[in-house]
Amino acid sequence: MDTNAIAAPLSLAFSPCPNDTFVFDAWVHGRVPDAVPPEVTFADIDVTNGMAERGELDALKVSYAVLPWVLEEYALLPCGGALGRGCGPLVLTRPAAADGGAAGDGGAAGAAALSGRRVAVPSERSTAYLLFRLWAAAEVPGGVGEIVVLPFHEIMPAVRDGKVDAGLVIHEARFTYQDYGLHSLADLGEHWEATTGLPIPLGAIIAKRSLGAPTLRALAATISASVRAAWQDPAASRPYVLEHAQEMDPAVAEQHIGLYVNEFTAELGPDGHAAVRGLLERAAAEGLVPVVAPEALAFP
Repeated sequence: MDTNAIAAPLSLAFSPCPNDTFVFDAWVHGRVPDAVPPEVTFADIDVTNGMAERGELDALKVSYAVLPWVLEEYALLPCGGALGRGCGPLVLTRPAAADGGAAGDGGAAGAAALSGRRVAVPSERSTAYLLFRLWAAAEVPGGVGEIVVLPFHEIMPAVRDGKVDAGLVIHEARFTYQDYGLHSLADLGEHWEATTGLPIPLGAIIAKRSLGAPTLRALAATISASVRAAWQDPAASRPYVLEHAQEMDPAVAEQHIGLYVNEFTAELGPDGHAAVRGLLERAAAEGLVPVVAPEALAFP
């Protein structure tokens, strides 16, 4: 597809996480032919969600959970996002021996022990939070208690130190939570896949509808080309990835990329679109988000 419809730099926000820097490296550094590099803002996804709700930038990486509030102004792009299998958020607790059994063994008994408990989450406008609420509705009798919003980096220490009973974590925490002596009570991705058969929708790329259909199509082509360039020459992206990886171990950064950059990143495809629709429909049925009309998710 042609990338020439992007005639001037677009403002683009995404996180410093390895999967995002890996995806956008080639575009940012002028290695996508005929594509004008974007003007980049780095921000964690809870910040980009707010930016999208305020309509601040041309294109952003956001949680799928925020789509019901932004689709009037933004279109969902069919590439660049994060979906997959075996990559869902985790619910972490202290080991059972340390907290009188609240952690349980990760099964139904363990989930029931969260009834009325305090749970730390990184955002209430995140896909991880929707997956957590859908899991809790099915598995935690009477539901959890207080929801405490904490910065992502504070969640595992808060669980470890007993400030909260459980924590909802994403991304590299899959590889590091045991360093905090924590127990994985539930893998929300496993629950989602077992109950739907669909990949796990996590992060989306959106762009302003006012850019016009030709520019939106060119933008999607550019992002897809950037993904494929990164796959063709992974070493080229490594300096950019590690520069922004927030002191993450390079091996963990590689695991992170391998988990979250996959065929759905290059092209959502039918299963990816079904996963997005399924998440929003189930969340709306639980009263967690407004109902989204199917046509609002269509790409121009």
